Amino acid sequence: MTGSHPRHDLAPLLNAPVRLSVVAALAPVERAEFGSVRDLVEVSDSQLSKQVSALEGAGWVAVHKGRVARRPRTWLSLTAEGRTVYARHVSALRAIAAGQGSSPPLPAAL
Repeated sequence: MTGSHPRHDLAPLLNAPVRLSVVAALAPVERAEFGSVRDLVEVSDSQLSKQVSALEGAGWVAVHKGRVARRPRTWLSLTAEGRTVYARHVSALRAIAAGQGSSPPLPAAL
């Protein structure tokens, strides 16, 4: 059963801090180079790769491979669905932090 509390709009996959950080890093740009995201999020290549795989599996991140001056490069971008899910997740976090959906305060003890 889905209620009206904002927590119901949270995306469980984004509850992991690294995955949320990756999506947040990609949200304001069209695409970003893997190494730039790795450095921004402060994780190892293998950690980022694992988290990107989970996000890619959900259909929220697209991985593009190519070459720049004969060197292999990987770029990451949010899909349209990823942008929608991220916006809904952030909105829910803001609503929760603002106290929306909480019960009225209890009266002070006498």
